[in-house]
Amino acid sequence: MTNNVLDNIDLRQLGERLQQARNKCGMTQADAAKVINAARTTMVAIEKGERRLKATELIKLARAYRISVSDFVRERPVVEPFQVQFRKAYRQNEVEKSQIESVIEEWEKFCQNYLEIEEIMKAPLPQNYPREYEVSGMPIERTAEAIAVEERQRLGLGDGPIPLLRDTLEQTVGLRIFYLKMPSKYSEIYTYDEKLGGCMAINASHPEERRRWSLAHGYLHFLAHRRKAVVDLADAQYQRMPASERLAEAFPKYFLMPTSGLLKRFNDICRENKNQKFTPTNLFTLAHYYGVSVEALTYRLEEMELLPSGTWERLRDRGLKVRKVQEELGLEAIPQRTDTTPIHYQHLAIEALDQGLITEGRFADFLNVDRLEARRIANILREYSSGIMDKATDINLREAQE
Repeated sequence: MTNNVLDNIDLRQLGERLQQARNKCGMTQADAAKVINAARTTMVAIEKGERRLKATELIKLARAYRISVSDFVRERPVVEPFQVQFRKAYRQNEVEKSQIESVIEEWEKFCQNYLEIEEIMKAPLPQNYPREYEVSGMPIERTAEAIAVEERQRLGLGDGPIPLLRDTLEQTVGLRIFYLKMPSKYSEIYTYDEKLGGCMAINASHPEERRRWSLAHGYLHFLAHRRKAVVDLADAQYQRMPASERLAEAFPKYFLMPTSGLLKRFNDICRENKNQKFTPTNLFTLAHYYGVSVEALTYRLEEMELLPSGTWERLRDRGLKVRKVQEELGLEAIPQRTDTTPIHYQHLAIEALDQGLITEGRFADFLNVDRLEARRIANILREYSSGIMDKATDINLREAQE
């Protein structure tokens, strides 16, 4: 690194990055000052952008903060640190809080990288955001269904299943969604930033049915509590949730299993059966059709009074083995895209690499993999893009002939 880089860098932005890095690793300004053998007031001036940093000092601070020097000096957008809210129940277990905080840091870096690659490629993510829904003081269930119906209409989803939910929220709405491994008790994290817009992290370790529910859950936060960042638990106690969480938990059943479509499908199935009954096999196939868990569908049908109350408990008490039954019925895994990063993000990164706008090392950083894996992913993305272009070319040629 040459002094030239530091001579031309924006001191205020560098100071903000240094402050964010220091706060993340839990160091005080006095601690940081000791690293560079300076007074605390010097560190204050550096973080305010009032004192130019020497190259040797930056190297020492980067080492102390466990961050690459390049992360401080390269041109990139500055995003405010994510401030997600932990409810009281989360704070009781410091070990689990520490685990999820490391996930939040990884997610924050991905989101910042997303904005950076957009600026490099001059290709901002298109946003099809609705107004923020007013829900204060409104009844939970009716409000959840009303929002679900309106959003389905706005997005042109009709009243059937949503097979590619993640793609819909990423590409049609314009949310930034990452699939990250988290402790099993966490389902998703949501936040909103003025530069980034709506951002979600979904627990990649959960089965697809759970991930789809978490996506819808996080989407309600975006729709109704846009500027309130939250970490959500899987299987949290409903009665202990604040109203905002109860609304977010009610929304997925209406969004993923709309009343009109589900009622019609249920009646069609019963008419097709000789005895006009809805069987356990029908229950499993219908859950697979909507891409939800058997438990979620059963409770939904109970609420609609299409199944007797307590049906799920009776099935569970009889020792129902959901995965085993699904295998016996030949129900294949629900189609899913488990990429850590969004498709738009990946293709911007490979275009930037192929145009020489970023290095292979930076491409690997964007995907959070080593260089060998980055090369493998790059080849896959190039083949995918080539396939799309080939198909597009075929279509255009046929049209020209006509």
